[in-house]
Amino acid sequence: MAIALLTFTCVVWGLTFISIKVVIDTTTPIWLGFIRFCLASLILYVMLRLSGQKPRLRQKDFFSMAGTGLLGVTIYFLFENNGIKMLSASEASIVVGTIPVLTVIVDGFVKKSSFSLRIFSGALLSFAGVSIMVLESLHFSGSVLGYLYMGGAALAWVAYSFAAKKLEKSYSSMETVFWHSIIGAVGFVPFLFAEHPAWGDFTLLTAGNILFLAVLGSALGYLFYIRGLAVLGASVTNIFINLIPVISVLSAFIFLKEKISLIQYLGGSAAIIGVFIVNKFVPEQHG
Repeated sequence: MAIALLTFTCVVWGLTFISIKVVIDTTTPIWLGFIRFCLASLILYVMLRLSGQKPRLRQKDFFSMAGTGLLGVTIYFLFENNGIKMLSASEASIVVGTIPVLTVIVDGFVKKSSFSLRIFSGALLSFAGVSIMVLESLHFSGSVLGYLYMGGAALAWVAYSFAAKKLEKSYSSMETVFWHSIIGAVGFVPFLFAEHPAWGDFTLLTAGNILFLAVLGSALGYLFYIRGLAVLGASVTNIFINLIPVISVLSAFIFLKEKISLIQYLGGSAAIIGVFIVNKFVPEQHG
């Protein structure tokens, strides 16, 4: 079930790069993050109440929860939304493919975790595939700042994945995601008035994409990710993120007519094969 939920989530997150690209000029990066997570917070609150839960937050956990929410929502999307604004959707998503290997490195050196050769090989193959795609994408765009933004997003997500796991014993997945969403939304407020969205260009297409981002990309996406994280751990969970650039590159080619080359197809294929290798040997490592 964890594997199924993570696969679904990363397919959805791959499509979110297309949605963000479609609406970013109308809503601007910070306003998009704020609106998206306000809606997600409302949806999650309704889900909590319908399931018979009340959102609770112990005083001793406030700073942990707040720091994690700011890291995984506010900081991550300050970087990602600005990165997508400067790059094509394909290029922006490709940088996200560095997350799994960064996670393995952190897990290995900081937590001194051990991994089977097969799981490590899957991660390495996925990283190689994404690297090929990154190198090829440099032919299409030279926005160094855009790549730096996306690199910052990748680092923020790796830190978030470890920080969020520490809360799993004290709160349900839905509670955790609710607090991360609402705290993350509040975190955007100090930056809002630095931007001037083109509200006059707001259309039904824009609204539909924002709802997609809020419901599937944020409320359900984060919920499924946190549940997968609790079962599989940060390193294995983040391997699935290599599906994101593959879905984004293909979707951007279909919907946005962005360029894609044979080399990018080959790199994407390697990334997917790496994910399947890890899937096959997850039980061996984690029972």
